[in-house]
Amino acid sequence: MDLTHLKQHRLAGACLLAMLASLSAGAQAQGVAYVSSEKDNTLTILDLKTQAVVGTVATCKRPRHMRLTPDGKQLMAACGDSGVADVIDLATRQSVRKVSLGEDPEAFDLSPDGKTLYVSSEEDGALTIIDLASGKQKQVEVGKEPEGVKVSPDGKQVYVTSEVASLVHVIDTATQKVIKNIKVGKRPRRFAQTPDGAQLWVTNELGASVSIIDTRKLEVVGTLKFEVKGARASDITPVGIEMSADGKRAYVALGRANHVAFVDVAERKVTDLVLAGKRAWGLGLNKAQDRLYVVNGMSDDLTIVDVPAAKALKTVPVGRVPYGVLVVE
Repeated sequence: MDLTHLKQHRLAGACLLAMLASLSAGAQAQGVAYVSSEKDNTLTILDLKTQAVVGTVATCKRPRHMRLTPDGKQLMAACGDSGVADVIDLATRQSVRKVSLGEDPEAFDLSPDGKTLYVSSEEDGALTIIDLASGKQKQVEVGKEPEGVKVSPDGKQVYVTSEVASLVHVIDTATQKVIKNIKVGKRPRRFAQTPDGAQLWVTNELGASVSIIDTRKLEVVGTLKFEVKGARASDITPVGIEMSADGKRAYVALGRANHVAFVDVAERKVTDLVLAGKRAWGLGLNKAQDRLYVVNGMSDDLTIVDVPAAKALKTVPVGRVPYGVLVVE
């Protein structure tokens, strides 16, 4: 090959690489949603643009709660039956590490710097604190059957729900001690926080309600009860909750009532109820805030909701007993 042909060959190769990189970046920009399947031991991948399943990622046993690492490059999935968090590289969609979480881990969250993992350990009645670099663990005793875990935006506090005690425990991350116990509704499950950090919303599964906590006073300042026409109060079982990026609206999955409630945060009033699938559970929002993804645990599918229209657009099968959804864009 002469010098001219060599230069042309290299130029063509560079153009091809640039085109492939552009296509990859475009696909990444369009985004996907990962849905954990408790029975299939997989994460189902949904393309946000086509609204179709494009693949699965094999993971550990009974994957449930998921989180992105602060750098956005990895996904962590807690697996209840394996007792580990599977760390998955989003570029390759391959597992790169397993982090021991102990027996029967529930929900978890990460410190803002990504160095510390906080996980609720149901069997131990404790919050387990894990240094991800060394693997060292410490437990802080909380109420029985801890579930939801939320780290404050500044990383100084961790909030943990106790399903049996109907409490939210506030833990100081510096001293690793409980500094306040806040009484909320019956069987508290999950958290969402307003963008300014001033309010912490807690779903109460057996109270058909959300408790609203002032994070400065560390006390409940409001309670929102849910009603669904034609549904018994015992079937209104809120668990999943998401807060909009501007903090003006909250979305609450109402469990066996098979609906999602749209809530005006300032007014603390339900503005819309959207029918989803059976046992609406996990929730996720896209960056544009115009699509809400609802995981339905008993109908093995995911409902895609048009947020401005407050209307379900499509239902997609996503594996057996889906639990959580994580949107990556």
